Amino acid sequence: MPLPIPQARTHLHTRAVVYRGYHREDGLWDIEGELTDTKTYALERSERGAMPPGTPIHGMAIRATVDDSMTIREISTAMDDTPFGECRQGTDPMQQMVGVTMGPGWRFAIERALGGIRGCTHLRELLFNMATAAYQTIPAYRARLRRQAGLPEPESDEPPFHLGKCLAWDFDGPVVQRHYPKFAGWQPLNRKV
Repeated sequence: MPLPIPQARTHLHTRAVVYRGYHREDGLWDIEGELTDTKTYALERSERGAMPPGTPIHGMAIRATVDDSMTIREISTAMDDTPFGECRQGTDPMQQMVGVTMGPGWRFAIERALGGIRGCTHLRELLFNMATAAYQTIPAYRARLRRQAGLPEPESDEPPFHLGKCLAWDFDGPVVQRHYPKFAGWQPLNRKV
C-alpha cells in the first residue's frame, strides 16, 4: 500500500542503506551493509570543496563475518566518502566488535564499544541492523539446507528468538498459533524449569 499523496515538496536528501547476506565456502557467513547519503543540490564544503548534486557525503560499508551462532569472527570497514578526513579514524575501533554475538544485547554492545566519541555514528547505525540482516540470512538458509538434506527441524523447549518481539509474532496471536502452535500462549515467567 503506498503512502498518501504528499503536499507539494522538493526532494533534498537521500539516505540509501542496503544489507546483503552471503554463505561462504568455508561455512562462515558474511553480512554486508552499505550507507550512502546524497543531496539533490550542489554543496560547497570547506573540507571537500565543490560537491555537485548526487556526490556522496557519506559512503560507508561494513562486512561482518560471523559463525553459525552469529558471533563476529572478522569485521572490515570502508569509508570511501566522509565529510571530514578525521571520520576515517572510525574504522579501527570497529575491531572491538570481534567476538560479539548478534543477538540479545546487540545494541548495548555496540554502544558500549563504539558509543559517543569512541566510534562513528554512521557505522554504529549500520551495525544496529546488521543483526536483523544476519537473522534473515542464516537461520532461513540453514533450515533450507536441512530440508534439502531430508533432516527434521530441531526440537526445542524454548521458542525461537523472534517470537514475542513484534505484534505479528505475539505468543497469543494467530501467526504463532499457525506456525509455532507449541508456543502459543507461552509465558516466559511461567515456563517449566
